[in-house]
Amino acid sequence: MDKDYALFKINEFIDDCYKLENEYLLIIHGIGSGILSKATSEYLRKDKRVLEFHLDFMNPGCTVVRLKFDKVK
Repeated sequence: MDKDYALFKINEFIDDCYKLENEYLLIIHGIGSGILSKATSEYLRKDKRVLEFHLDFMNPGCTVVRLKFDKVK
């Protein structure tokens, strides 16, 4: 998977999780040379729906993402 296609799929995945109101999600990008990991974190920093994210401490090939939702009642 190249970087552009991976970012497209990440955006789709976040869209789906946001619609389903899943607060946490896991993105598997692998370790490899770090290109997808770096691109993923750059993308997540800019996405307004993302509250926080970090590499999974047990598996650095995965990024744990927490989405933010407006809690308007």
